[in-house]
Amino acid sequence: VQLQASGGGSVQVGGSLKLSCLASGRTLSVYNVGWFRQTPGEEREFVAGINWPGVKTEYADSVKGRFTASRDNAKNTVYLQMNSLKPEDTAAYYCAASVGAVSDLYRNARLSELQYPYWGQGTQVTVSS
Repeated sequence: VQLQASGGGSVQVGGSLKLSCLASGRTLSVYNVGWFRQTPGEEREFVAGINWPGVKTEYADSVKGRFTASRDNAKNTVYLQMNSLKPEDTAAYYCAASVGAVSDLYRNARLSELQYPYWGQGTQVTVSS
């Protein structure tokens, strides 16, 4: 499966952006999807995860209550709605997909970075004050 993230941009503090992760090559409906972000010189960090049917989500503590992951499997797309953006949210955002045992993926919306073999290119989010 190939992933393409989009929707990044520049916003002011308190603003909102909605990122999209479009899959091609295979149906995304069997994959868990995670969102990660990375700033220069820092390690990539987990932001949000959503299981394959879209009924479970997990979030990093830093984004809980502000970010929402969702998916539309009919459109082969996963979204990350980001509200109340802060300067510390500035980063390149990546989506990643994981496939495996259906029951395991159903239970675990948050996977480690190593469990996602498929990655999209990053989309830059810049939040300015």
